[in-house]
Amino acid sequence: MESGTEKLRIDKYLWAIRIFKTRSLATEACKAGRVKLNGQNVKPSYVVKVGEVYAIQKGVERKVIKVTGLLERRVDAKTAVQFYEDQTPVEDTYAFKSVFQAPVLKRDRGTGRPTKKDRREIDELKTDWWEEEEG
Repeated sequence: MESGTEKLRIDKYLWAIRIFKTRSLATEACKAGRVKLNGQNVKPSYVVKVGEVYAIQKGVERKVIKVTGLLERRVDAKTAVQFYEDQTPVEDTYAFKSVFQAPVLKRDRGTGRPTKKDRREIDELKTDWWEEEEG
């Protein structure tokens, strides 16, 4: 599966190592400038070389990967991990997970459904919190 002298496109490589679900998503990410090599945007047809480090943005998630081997066909996740080294800084790894933290309101077990009055109080608390976060 490892290719020695063959040329491998970046979009195909990112799909094969399971960074993107489909090859078309990998192609779109390259075209949109979300895949970078040394700060420069990479075209989908760019030829991957072992040892290069790519910065990839996928939604709010950011990844930095180093190519350790070339993989042409999509394989299972355990095998795919052997073809790249994840160099994402620790602060970037968990940063996106805390972006969507909202307060969770819990009720005591066995109290049943909220009454209309309870519902209004809950809505008021949520509205106050939301305005506080925005302002």
